[in-house]
Amino acid sequence: MPDQSGRLALITGANSGLGLESARALLARGATVLLACRSLERAEAARQTLLARESGGPGMGAIELLELDLADLDSVVRAANTVAERHGRLDLLLNNAGVMAPPRQLTRQGFELQFGVNHLGHFALTRLLLPLLQASSGARVVQVTSGAQYFGRLDFDDLQGERRYDRWAAYGQSKLANVVLAHELQRRSPGLLSAAAHPGLARTNLQPASIAASGARFEVTIYRLLDPLFQSAAQGALPQLFAATAAEAQPAGHYGPNQLGGMRGWPAAVRPAAAALDPLQGERLWQVSEELCRRACPAFTPEP
Repeated sequence: MPDQSGRLALITGANSGLGLESARALLARGATVLLACRSLERAEAARQTLLARESGGPGMGAIELLELDLADLDSVVRAANTVAERHGRLDLLLNNAGVMAPPRQLTRQGFELQFGVNHLGHFALTRLLLPLLQASSGARVVQVTSGAQYFGRLDFDDLQGERRYDRWAAYGQSKLANVVLAHELQRRSPGLLSAAAHPGLARTNLQPASIAASGARFEVTIYRLLDPLFQSAAQGALPQLFAATAAEAQPAGHYGPNQLGGMRGWPAAVRPAAAALDPLQGERLWQVSEELCRRACPAFTPEP
C-alpha cells in the first residue's frame, strides 16, 4: 500500500469486520481515518482496539469518530455536514457497511432495510460528499459489494419488496446496486476514481447476524460446510484496500479474490455482474435514488 500520509479517509461500518481491518491498514500507512459508525460507543471501542494494535507506531495516522446511521437519511445528512464543516475536504470514501438477508424491515424513512442501508444510505452519503471528493486531487470512492451481485436484479417496479419479499433476492439487488452505482459515479465524475470490490468468503459479523435474525437452521449447516473456505476479515479487506489505494486500480474497476471463483485469495481485477455494465440501468438507478432521497428527506439537498 502506498503511503497515505495527509489523506483523509471515511469508512462506513468501521467498528468491525472489513471496515475495522481497512481502518487499521490505512491508519498504519498514515491516513487520518474517520470511523463512521451507527453507535459512537462501538466506534470508540474500535478506536481503542486500533490504538492498542498499532501502538502509536511511527508514521501512524489519526482517528476520528463520526456518528452515522445509514438507515436514517437525516443522520446521513448530519454526518456529511459534519465532514464538510470539520474538514472541508475528503480523499477517500469507503462505503463498507451493510446488512445481509434479514427478515423484511424498514429504515426510518420507510425503505426496505437492505436497499435502504446497503445502497440508498451510501448513495445519499456519496452524493452529499461529492463536492469535497471532486475538489480533492486523486480522490477515490469504493463501493463494497459481494458475490451476491451475480444473482441480483434491480426490480424498479418493486425496489422495496412491497409486493413480494425474498431476503436473499433483496440482498442480491442491493449488492448489484453497489456495483451499478460505482460505474455510474465514474461516468458522472471522471475526475475521481470510482471502483467496487468484494471480499469473497470472509469471516465477519454478517453471517452470524443474518442467521440470528432469520433463524434459518439450514444456513447454519451451509456455513459449517463452507467454513474451511472462509478467510480472515483482514484478508477479505484486501480487495477494497487495493481499490482504495493501489496505483494499479482503474476507474470503474472491480476487484475481488483471485482463487476458487472469487471465494478467497489475493486481490485481482474480476468480472462484475453483466447488469452493472449497462449505462441505462446506472442512469435510472441514480435518478430513482436521488428522487427517493429528496422525497423522504427534505434536508437532502446535494449540489447540482
